[in-house]
Amino acid sequence: MKVGILGSGDVATALAKGFLAAGYEVKLGSRVVNNPKLATFVRTIGGRASAGTFADAAAFGDLVVLATLGTATSDAIKLAGVENFAGKVVLDTTNPLETAAGGVPRLVGGLGTSAGEKHQTLLVNARVVKVFNTVGNALMYQPKLAGGPPDMFICGNDAQAKTTVRELLAKFGWNTIDVGGIDASHYLEAMCLVWVLSALKENTWMQAFKLLR
Repeated sequence: MKVGILGSGDVATALAKGFLAAGYEVKLGSRVVNNPKLATFVRTIGGRASAGTFADAAAFGDLVVLATLGTATSDAIKLAGVENFAGKVVLDTTNPLETAAGGVPRLVGGLGTSAGEKHQTLLVNARVVKVFNTVGNALMYQPKLAGGPPDMFICGNDAQAKTTVRELLAKFGWNTIDVGGIDASHYLEAMCLVWVLSALKENTWMQAFKLLR
């Protein structure tokens, strides 16, 4: 399977490494044709990795990942071309955060205005699943934690798309907790802040959620 990843930051490259390790072919996309950071990444990682624009990555992928800055993802989707997402499973890893006073992040938007919902509305012919937004990039692939494996919370409107994501998460070393439709994105995006604020307080970033029953 081919995976297109929109983004050039730490989340994008961490997920790219995971997909490559799991045997996928990956193309990362950015706003510009020759992004120097992505060029260096591709040259270093080699193999089945390549880089291009947002549109290149979206068109390339059988599965597409949104891994851009959360508050800029809608613009990235438009630059990529909505038609390049049609019929595809889209992994939304983003969180709409902005920096508040004192450098502490805060969540932008509330019920009905989550990033997940906005992106599904933009990508009306795609199948968006919120995933990978409640953990740091260092643990996205094969997390090794005491008491693991941890749980990844997902939501989305399409049952088949969520089955695809569940199978992918198993390859990445995660259990899956499905919390419903894409309208649950607001709650998962708020969970990101729980993760961030607890990590800041305890000064430990190698942490993940687990639901105990």
